[in-house]
Order: sequence, then C-alpha cells, then structure tokens
Amino acid sequence: MTLEVTSSAAAELVARLGSAVVTDPDRMLAYRRDQSLLTPDGEPSTLVRARSTDDVVVTLQIAHRHGVPVVTRGAGTGLAGGANAIDGCIVLSLERMNEILRIDEAARTATVQPGVINGDLAAAVAERGLWYVPDPGSRAISSIGGNLATNAGGTCCAKYGVTADHVARIKAVLPDGRIIHTGADTRKNVAGLNLTQVLVGSEGTLAVIVEATVRLRAQPSAASTVVASFPTTAQAIDAVLTIRQVADPCLLELMDRTTISAVNDMTRMGLDDTAGALLLVQCDGGDAAAEAARCAAACAAAGATEVYDTADPVEGEEFMQARRAALTALERRGSTLLDDLAVPVPHLPRMLAAIEETADRHDVLIGTFGHAADGNLHPTIVFDVSDAAMTARARAAFDDLVAACLALGGSITGEHGVGALKTPYMESMVGATERELMAGIKSVFDPSGILNPGRGF
Repeated sequence: MTLEVTSSAAAELVARLGSAVVTDPDRMLAYRRDQSLLTPDGEPSTLVRARSTDDVVVTLQIAHRHGVPVVTRGAGTGLAGGANAIDGCIVLSLERMNEILRIDEAARTATVQPGVINGDLAAAVAERGLWYVPDPGSRAISSIGGNLATNAGGTCCAKYGVTADHVARIKAVLPDGRIIHTGADTRKNVAGLNLTQVLVGSEGTLAVIVEATVRLRAQPSAASTVVASFPTTAQAIDAVLTIRQVADPCLLELMDRTTISAVNDMTRMGLDDTAGALLLVQCDGGDAAAEAARCAAACAAAGATEVYDTADPVEGEEFMQARRAALTALERRGSTLLDDLAVPVPHLPRMLAAIEETADRHDVLIGTFGHAADGNLHPTIVFDVSDAAMTARARAAFDDLVAACLALGGSITGEHGVGALKTPYMESMVGATERELMAGIKSVFDPSGILNPGRGF
C-alpha cells in the first residue's frame, strides 16, 4: 500500500462524505488507540466519523477498491489493542451512530445502532420495566458495537451469560459494501449456520456491525447483597466453591488485598483494608433473601472475619461501586497492564497462587479482581512505564500469567477479546488447525483482508 493509494482513497472519501472525513493527523490523535497501554498503534491516513449505514457502505466500498485496511472503532474503551490504528489505515468510527431505534416491549427487544452506550440503553429500557443484562465494568462508557465486537462479559455472566446470549439479529456491512442481515426475531431459529454468533466476538475482522436487535428481560426483583472479608484469598475461594453449591447468585465478585487498599485510597469507602480478600455477592429473584442468607453462612464457614448482609438496594449499589472502581483505583498507583484470564472455577485457588508467585518472581505489584462465579480474573500489573527494566518485568509477568492459565485448562481471554495484545498466545490456546479454520472463515467474509488485519486470531 503506497502513499499514492491512501491519498487517492482519502480524496475519494472526502468527495463522497464531506465533513464526516478527517485527514489532519493532529485531529486523529485521539482515535489512534484504545485503553491498552503496551500494544502498538500506527498512523492512520484517514478518519471517517460515520453518521449512517450509507457512510459505512461508502467507506468500505472505497477501501475495498483501493485495498486500504479499515479499523472499526467504537468508544475506544477496549483493553486489548483491538481498535488501534494501523499505518495508512482508515479508522472508521461509529460513535455518531448512537440512536436507540426501537424498544419493543411486547417482544422484549431493543434495536440499536452500534454507537449507543451500554448504560444509556440499560437506563432507557429500565424506564419501561425491562432489563438489558450485559453489564461490563465499562457500562457507563462502552458502546454496544464494541461490546458485540469483543463479546463483552461483566458481573452477571455466570447466571445470565455474555453479550452473545442476548443478541437476536444483526445488520452488518461486508468489506465490499454489501449489507447482510443475520438472526431472527423468533426465540427459536436453527436455519443454517449461526452467522450472528460468528460475528459477535469477531473484533471487526469479518464485517462492520451497523445495527443490532438485542433481547431484554423483565427487571429482576430487589436483590440482596452480601459483603464478606477474609484473611486470605484461599478462604474467599473456599466460600465461592460452597456458594456455587447452595445458591445461584447473579454476581459473585472478588477483590484481593492490593485492590481493596487501592479502592479505599481512592473512594474513602472504609472497606476492611486489613483483609486479604473481599467477596461481593448479590442474589436476585423471589428467593433472593434466602439465597443471600445461605451465601452469608458459606462465607462465615469459610473463615470470613466480617459478613454483612443487606436487602437495601442503595447499599447494594454502593458496594457495587467499590468493585467498579477497582481498575481506576489501581491506575492511580502507576501504569497498568490488565490481564483477562478465565479458568475452570475449581482451579481458581491454583490460579490465584500462580498470580502471587508471579508477582514475587518478577518483583512487580499485581492487584487482582474479577468474576469469581465464572472463574474470570483480572490480575492487573502495576508498574512505571518510564522505567524500562520494570516494564520488561511487567511484560514477563504477563507472559507467565497467561502460561499459568493455559496450564490450568483456561482461556487467554474471558471478555476483553484477543485484539493485538493476545494474538501471540492464540495458537497455544486454540491449536494450529483450529486457527487455520478461523483464517478460512475470515477469507470468506473478507477475501482481500482489509478489515482489522492481524487482530483477533
């Protein structure tokens, strides 16, 4: 791809889309990368801030004709470098396509453009007594399109599933500009291959999602919340294993000593910062109070030093805010390299032990938090990015954490996606033949290879 090619494509985009196109490098700076600190980014030739499906179609037609790569971008909250610019690429931003097109209360669905913020959709349907379940920690700032691209998770996954479990239909644009529709409004649909599920989690490598119909649920009855402090993470995980046998909580979150201390320093919430670990458990539904009582008993039996149980929704939300603040609080202590590892729940004790051993071996600070109910942990390495030796130790620690996860039969990503950050580990994760199959699927959707090349797999 030559400068002449990218300049020609940029000129054609300006002629067709006018003010939606940006070519000034300074104005494109904020669109060059996501929130992943140590993943590379390039210098785009053009930024298109699409306002409609037609803008997306025109952009892809021009890119396809000129062979220019396209990196699709949502809100830029990704944590794996999946939306980082590539040298000479077109960055296709969907942030302006942010309309909630339709809420169908009878069908319990909402049809939205990709730029709609997750929390805004949740609030809009809540006004009608409905619930959009997928709730990533970035709910207040991440977009539905980005959530679809990475198949985002969140706190309620163990009970209610990830983003893919709540998608009915998708409208997308192929790299050559053709529009496709996948899925159905019906609850049951087994006609042909499930292209909806192929697109969800494909990280912008197959098509550009321009519209989605997502499923809604009735709002749950008031939840009961249990907060328990433990001397060690091992005791907290003992409680987790027991809780999974006696209850079906909608969320079960873990924070270790380092994370508790960071959250306390930032929020002044008065959490027990002498504790080695904190569990936050929430139960919903008609049996919520009884389930919460069983969870509290399980925590006490596992050695909790303090157990607090409340049915007050305001108090419950206050505790949830502490958990949501975990990453921000750790970021106040230095540069961060956030991991996203999922292991079978019975292997959580071994994974947590491996995290502690890795921190000691590489002399780095690691704060761990995550979704204990489904085994998805976020060990966060805190370091000084201006210190080359410390940065090298952080990278080595990251590699060791992924290796430990794979050795336990885990997944290199539970909800953040592969992006650019995790591609080096993909073959170890899925296998060479399986990776070839993924590449074959991409070649069918994107034969010229222009959509987010080198990402995802």
